[in-house]
Amino acid sequence: MRQKHTVRVLALTACVAAALAGCKQNATAPASGEAPAATAAANDDAALDKAVDAFIDGYFQHNPVFAASAGKHEYDGKLPDYSPEGLKATTDWLHAQRDAFAKFGDDKLDEQGRFRRDYALAVIDGNLFWLEDSGFAWKNPAFYTGDLSPSMYLTRPYAPLATRMDAFIRYQEALPKAVEQIKANFKLPLPASYIDLGVNSFGGYASFFESDVPKIFAEVKDDALQARLKASNAAAIKATQDMADWLKAQKPQATQDFALGAEKFAKMLHATERVDIPLDQLKAAGEADLARNLAAMKAACGQFAPGKTLQQCVEKEAADKPQGGAVEGARAQLAGLRQFIVDKDLVTIPGPEQAKVEEAPPFNRWNFAYIEIPGPYEKNLPSVYYIAPPDPTWPKAEQDAYVPGKSVLLFTSAHEVWPGHFLQFLHSNRAGWKFGQLFVGYAFAEGWAHYCEEMMFDAGLDGATPETHIGQLSEALLRDVRFLSAIGMHTGGMTMAQSEKMFREQGLQDPGNARQQAARGTYDPAYLNYTLGKLMIMQLREDWTKDKGGRKAWKQFHDQFLSYGGPPIPLVRAQMLGGAPEAKLWTAPAPAASETPPAPSSMATPASSGG
Repeated sequence: MRQKHTVRVLALTACVAAALAGCKQNATAPASGEAPAATAAANDDAALDKAVDAFIDGYFQHNPVFAASAGKHEYDGKLPDYSPEGLKATTDWLHAQRDAFAKFGDDKLDEQGRFRRDYALAVIDGNLFWLEDSGFAWKNPAFYTGDLSPSMYLTRPYAPLATRMDAFIRYQEALPKAVEQIKANFKLPLPASYIDLGVNSFGGYASFFESDVPKIFAEVKDDALQARLKASNAAAIKATQDMADWLKAQKPQATQDFALGAEKFAKMLHATERVDIPLDQLKAAGEADLARNLAAMKAACGQFAPGKTLQQCVEKEAADKPQGGAVEGARAQLAGLRQFIVDKDLVTIPGPEQAKVEEAPPFNRWNFAYIEIPGPYEKNLPSVYYIAPPDPTWPKAEQDAYVPGKSVLLFTSAHEVWPGHFLQFLHSNRAGWKFGQLFVGYAFAEGWAHYCEEMMFDAGLDGATPETHIGQLSEALLRDVRFLSAIGMHTGGMTMAQSEKMFREQGLQDPGNARQQAARGTYDPAYLNYTLGKLMIMQLREDWTKDKGGRKAWKQFHDQFLSYGGPPIPLVRAQMLGGAPEAKLWTAPAPAASETPPAPSSMATPASSGG
């Protein structure tokens, strides 16, 4: 689950579009004869800037892992206070911050100030939802596991290895207390999928600490540091393995009580993304996009694998594996993706940075791929695109099926690197407003990355062949089923087994991925944001470019969109089009009657899957 994100903002030619993009400008004295109202607004804007700076400082103190990941290394080695008292202190602080920002009225701020205030309020509301309303602090390991990741100290060369070793030791020294606090917070019984996540995550930490950590720091020739590492590593292995064992022991009493319920789910959407679309309309939009992509898959498969079922067609694509495996295959793809962006002039590439590709560490393999990007306070450091190997406990056939075909991997690489997450952060690393560099919404980041997949195919990636289209559509169907599973499992009574079936039959996923994705939906209800964000971006692009040349304005649209940091997309829509923030989802034009595909008979939609 992505509760907290680091993000950055693009500065459009030295803050040319500052009022829209939120680029920070120096406060100046009011001009002679300036109206009193304008002077008051300027004063309130300056006060808002101070409030934002104070919020960032306070947020770092309450969330030291977030701070260290952003590049504030005075917070290295620290973990949050996960005790009930610590969580309450953070919650109380957020409420006080919300009250302070809400006092900045529309009449006392200019356009830029109102945007910044609303952006800050959205970040606060999102944090408060996960802390208070979700209940995740008391049952969901995903609430904590992101904070516990030590990857920053091990893979990010922000300092000499000995310095990072010292930070890592301090992290490990703090870990047993943090794990005990987490264990004490959990209110039994726990949902089965949450237990499995915790067992895999904490067990993965223990395995990683034991097998990999000593080798990583072996070259540091400092006896005192090595002695401290040996002690901290032993304690960390014990703490995390004990936690995994304790969670595993709860399995006989496990429940299926993971659903947020319709009321909390709707609140999540508004608090985190400023989306107020009724759930039945959201569900209908997801079903329409699923039908659109299934129809396109049927057409592509008719050319690529005539006479085969859709599942057989997808299996044929998946059989064309990347040479050397997924990690080597992704490495080979990145240069071509970047060159395609340049050749097609799709979006500005603002710097020379590149991303590395590595195998995901054992404690973070709950999804196939992700990318770690240095925070905005870091300079000249690499980003790492991680790819998870299949679970070695799965049957051999399922392990083989988990490794995607070259075309699916191509769009995973587009999502994670060019022009997805990595390019987004290249833009925002060059922003003028620090808040926008630090905080990004789930739908903004994942919506952009998922949008890029279809946009790249539409621009002709890899010749836009039927096989290439199958790769893009496989990713789109996966996200469509995530969208419907999130709504179904949390508001419509859909079971995890029904979700898994839907991933197999409608998402055309292999068995391992289907199980993994259905489980993720229970502890990450916001994973509908891939499709939700994509559909909001596609509608915004259509509305913004219609009087600017349509497709000819795509690059201009992309650069402008990336300039806002990472606020809820309805706030971006209001900045680009004017008016009040509004969530609008793109829907494909209806096909001619003769082209309308029949509804798949095995489709289990959230509303009908409660039994």
